[in-house]
Amino acid sequence: MTGGESNDPMPLLEASGLSYSRNDEPVFGPLDFRLHAGEVLLIEGDNGSGKTTLLRVLSGLLAPGGGSIRLNGEDLTMARLSHQVALLGHQPGLKADLTPLENLDFAIGVFGLRGGITPHLALASVGLEGYEEVPVRQLSAGQKKRVSLARLLLVPAALWLLDEPYANLDREGIDLVNRLLDAQARRGGAALVTSHGAYVFTTGSPRRLPLRATA
Repeated sequence: MTGGESNDPMPLLEASGLSYSRNDEPVFGPLDFRLHAGEVLLIEGDNGSGKTTLLRVLSGLLAPGGGSIRLNGEDLTMARLSHQVALLGHQPGLKADLTPLENLDFAIGVFGLRGGITPHLALASVGLEGYEEVPVRQLSAGQKKRVSLARLLLVPAALWLLDEPYANLDREGIDLVNRLLDAQARRGGAALVTSHGAYVFTTGSPRRLPLRATA
């Protein structure tokens, strides 16, 4: 090959030698992986294997112990997070005394989530039409998860980081997550999804990154 050029497309996300330690004990790593536009990467592992910590490092909420993270070829920085990276935690992270609509409006105001669909349409898209004004404390665990999923639709982030998105969902809810992942991939985005269960992705067979708890 001449000219030193590669025909491989630039990865949307690239982690090189990525590691994290807590109290001088390794949690994961070093890890090397790439994620391209239109791909879903399933991070598999038992509880304690570092799945949630990895997502928090990739989101910028935790500083890596070693290695680098590049988003679209540039170092990932906090200044870029709200526009290009969306993190869905294992817990819903909702205000119980507010309604689903108020929670989405709150997210727009505090985190500047703009550029996607309206809060009303986001809630309808996740099957919560008619629940817009019901206090979150009155919703089931699955419905709360759907409100969290609706937040993903408020801004067209290139990268989704989803921590156990299937938890507390029935079969219909699992299918909803798969449809959202399909749509994210089709519009040129990508997603990292943690899970310790087996689910069928309608995006096809996702790439898999196994994590194991450190001794």
